[in-house]
Amino acid sequence: MRKKKKYMKILFLAGMGSMLLLGGCAKTKEPSVSEKAKEEALNSESETDAPEAESVGEFSMQDIEGETYTQEMFSDYDLTMVNVFTTWCTPCVNEIPDLEKLKNEMADQGVNVVGIVLDAADGTGSADEEVVEKAKLLAEKTGAKYPFLLPDQGYLNGRLLGINAVPETFFVDKEGNFTGETYTGSRSFEEWKDIVETVREGAAQ
Repeated sequence: MRKKKKYMKILFLAGMGSMLLLGGCAKTKEPSVSEKAKEEALNSESETDAPEAESVGEFSMQDIEGETYTQEMFSDYDLTMVNVFTTWCTPCVNEIPDLEKLKNEMADQGVNVVGIVLDAADGTGSADEEVVEKAKLLAEKTGAKYPFLLPDQGYLNGRLLGINAVPETFFVDKEGNFTGETYTGSRSFEEWKDIVETVREGAAQ
């Protein structure tokens, strides 16, 4: 009986590992040294905990080029896709060109795309410069023109806390409210386009 339980546990873990490899990366796969300061906050949340906040609140974030963004960034578009990623996650990096294509194709329909470099935060509101440089190289190599933001000290009103796998993608409306479902794992351009259409339809109802 014990052998059977042990075998089932191994199968379960192997299956979970395969799922992450196919579409995403475990949050703890390759943490940077700068993440140590925020581990307590991240570990206090379980993977199934939903964010309590209903909106992004007020915040001020810089992108990898030093430009400042606030909650006002969402008011220019009906819907903004927020893609949370890390520089070491291969599925995260591989989908960036598709997200850039999505932004370009759907901008006229009021849709925007924003990236958040989760591993660039050091837990004190400052940025890990080594990770920032990696993110700059990624933007250059992938052709991404949409902003790569660095998490603020409040982690986007707490929304970024508890993320255990990346990429994680969620949506924000023009009032700064979270809308639609949260998606873990990478997807193709066509898949994301269908998802965006679904979120837009749901928000319009």
